[in-house]
Amino acid sequence: MAKSMTSYGRAKVGTNELTIAVEVKTVNHRYFDVSMKIPSQCIFLEDQLRRILKTFFQRGRVELYIQIYGETLLQKTVEANWDLVDQYMEQLQELKQRYQLNGDLPMTVITSFPEIFSVSEKENNISDEYISLLMNAVNHASKQALEMREKEGVSLLKDLRTRIHNLVEYVEKIKGRQPFALTAHRERIKRRVSDHFMEEPLQDTARLYQEIVLLAEKGDITEEIIRMHSHLAQMEQTIILTEPIGRKLEFIAQELLREANTIGSKSVDTVISEYTILIKSEIEKIKEQVQNME
Repeated sequence: MAKSMTSYGRAKVGTNELTIAVEVKTVNHRYFDVSMKIPSQCIFLEDQLRRILKTFFQRGRVELYIQIYGETLLQKTVEANWDLVDQYMEQLQELKQRYQLNGDLPMTVITSFPEIFSVSEKENNISDEYISLLMNAVNHASKQALEMREKEGVSLLKDLRTRIHNLVEYVEKIKGRQPFALTAHRERIKRRVSDHFMEEPLQDTARLYQEIVLLAEKGDITEEIIRMHSHLAQMEQTIILTEPIGRKLEFIAQELLREANTIGSKSVDTVISEYTILIKSEIEKIKEQVQNME
């Protein structure tokens, strides 16, 4: 089944104490590659998360983002710096005595001194309940991304079928043009040989015949046409497979381009050369499309 490698999925789950937000983004890549940005409490779940993603995606770069909000996983503690408080109090008492100040110091003044209190944070381990919620969210976001891949894959497949149809037509037109092109090519060779004999006497007959045969064969692209039909048939068979088809289509497209280049180099007819340009243009567009197919 044709699938795009570009997609996005998002899920959010939670309770009164905690919220988990998950995002899954996928882009084209030659192989299956995973990148994760997850909280430190979830590091030990990396292998399990990777296995979940692998069940949805076989090829492409997959980016997983997880954010966890709430106080459940974060424990805060307030601590007083008693040594510093004692120093403040000693200095205040000395200040009162030195300047003969009366009255008590209000609590607001003491607590306003810097660095008396500090707040420390400690991360708690994620519970089994929240792990289950997290995995459900990853599954849901991955499913969304997969559905987007499949939907875009339908459009890619439609475009691919159109281009394969165009290639088949161009190859058939080249095949139909081939007899006329060969006949005209051989006639040109005969005229050149005749003109040459009129100007110079024949020296090496065997060598001359060998050169004539080589020139005549130069314009023969029968084998290339047969191979192009074979490659196009393979491509049509490949696009209906249920397994990932992107890399196989890339290979077939490369082989098609190789045959098209050979036809272009052997062409002795302007019409065939024009069709060859159209064929190469279609193949390049196919290559661009299949690079984004799983």
